[in-house]
Amino acid sequence: MKVHVGEGATADEAAAIAQSLADHLGADVEVYVGEAADPAATAAPSEPEYPLDDGRGPTDRERDLRAEIDDILQGGPEKYKDRLPKQGKLFVRDRLDLWFGGDQGTGGPGDADASEGAPTGLRFEDGKFAAFDDWHPNAPDGDEYDEGDRVPGDGLLTGAAEFEGRDVHFMANDFTVKAGSMAAKGVEKFLRMQQRALKTGKPVLYLMDSSGGRIDQQTGFFANREGIGKYYYNHSLLSGYVPQICVLYGPCIAGAAYTPIFADFTVMVEGMSAMAIASPRMVKMVTGEEIEMDALGGPRVHAEESGSADLVARDEAHARELVSELITYLPDQAGEKPPRAETKPPKFSPEGIDELIPESPNRAYDVHDLLDRLADAESVFELRESYGKEIVTAFCRIDGRPVGVVANQPTERSGAIFPDAAEKAAEFIWTCDAYEIPLLYLCDTPGFMAGSQVEKDAILEKGKKMIYATSSATVPKQTVVTRKAYGAGIYAMGGPAYDPESVIGLPSGEIGIMGPEAAINAVYANKLDAIDDPEERAEREQELREEYRRDIDIHRMANEVVVDEIVPPSELRAELAARFDFYADVEKDLPDKKHGTVL
Repeated sequence: MKVHVGEGATADEAAAIAQSLADHLGADVEVYVGEAADPAATAAPSEPEYPLDDGRGPTDRERDLRAEIDDILQGGPEKYKDRLPKQGKLFVRDRLDLWFGGDQGTGGPGDADASEGAPTGLRFEDGKFAAFDDWHPNAPDGDEYDEGDRVPGDGLLTGAAEFEGRDVHFMANDFTVKAGSMAAKGVEKFLRMQQRALKTGKPVLYLMDSSGGRIDQQTGFFANREGIGKYYYNHSLLSGYVPQICVLYGPCIAGAAYTPIFADFTVMVEGMSAMAIASPRMVKMVTGEEIEMDALGGPRVHAEESGSADLVARDEAHARELVSELITYLPDQAGEKPPRAETKPPKFSPEGIDELIPESPNRAYDVHDLLDRLADAESVFELRESYGKEIVTAFCRIDGRPVGVVANQPTERSGAIFPDAAEKAAEFIWTCDAYEIPLLYLCDTPGFMAGSQVEKDAILEKGKKMIYATSSATVPKQTVVTRKAYGAGIYAMGGPAYDPESVIGLPSGEIGIMGPEAAINAVYANKLDAIDDPEERAEREQELREEYRRDIDIHRMANEVVVDEIVPPSELRAELAARFDFYADVEKDLPDKKHGTVL
């Protein structure tokens, strides 16, 4: 059929007319604009969605159900939703739109604006009708409707989604329902989600915004076998089996605060997140201390002092962005290799490594600058950067391969290992080993710090944990002595005794029980004190220092096969890439035992 339309019709309008007529008439249609000899658009009838139409469709029964679902999707009382923008946070279903896209929200960012990560969809949700009898007038036992009694889904959303091309389980608190508190039906949903993750072996996202257990409804879920306590039992079973990632969107108190602590990775959001064993009101009641929530357990506290926060986001969109990058370094479950990416050259040329590292062991340089010359560009992803800053723990890629980096940081107290840094490194090594992420140690340390305060801070206990993690890790390990490796620092940093696949030295490297200054003071103090002439003493001290440095020089260590190879610094990236590739499938056995007793 040929159809003519006026001169003013656009190509899009002609196409729309052609398709509408073709579907309506069941025939091919050509649309001509004005007196044109060629058609502006053609269309054939669309294929029917179903082969046959028997005239049946939804009744009031389905329409009523859809109305109930729409009501559930609105969340808690409107007055609590109205407060969210002032708190800088999204309504929970708009948050799911941000993370997964789709149309589950009620006016939030949605698919188009969610993020540049192009979320791909909420697969399904479980338990929308949880606690339906407690509030909805259509429920079989429903009473007169009261807006204040709304508890849709019992304040907790669970389900499955596709996130950055990966299938994940998720849970998300609805803060508009009694401040995201946990009660019997919501607890049941949470537990089922965890138990399903144990079956599927897929990662879990916890989007937390909970004030803790619902105290006035605690019967039936607090201390039961299948109550809140089972959360942490399941967390423990999932730990090291599938990645567990938690993002905090509000003040998570008491029991709610343990989920982020049990997670492999915890993200807090500035101006919004907090976690603490008790609320400020409870703290005042128990101890008399008056303190604000942010000072008690805000992002700064947990990023800088407790080390419980791995990452701190600026806002909700940034939190999603951080997790979307983090998950690219992780496999779906234990036993799988982490995904590789396309190789990129490093940000700066490896040719500059030799000049970057000072010859003097006491002069500082930033190990981030070294990583910029070793790792694929834009691939360095640091965790806990404000905690235990004497060691840098980060994911990166070398030749497209995910690698976990444990690097001493000479700009922070000369790279000496303090208790917090040792603890941070131990936990990072343990996590990398659980998820088959090979380890790269960049060693430049005077060793473990000494002194009364670090002893009180458990330097021996936390140092033990770092050494234990290094000893027990069965993933491929490469160690580079970039400069000084003194004392037990070389043990903790994957030295020759700790079964690395290779120990590589740079020409600036030194390995010894202690540095030259300490050694001379320990061994020759009395002899030097006996020299009265200051010039003679200084000359003799310099001779001893040079003699000692010759003994600990990396060439001596290579001569004695303490290290496997000395590598020209400009070739270090290529050397590491080749070694990680060669040892990618190495197998290591640990003694047959239930588990160690250190961690």
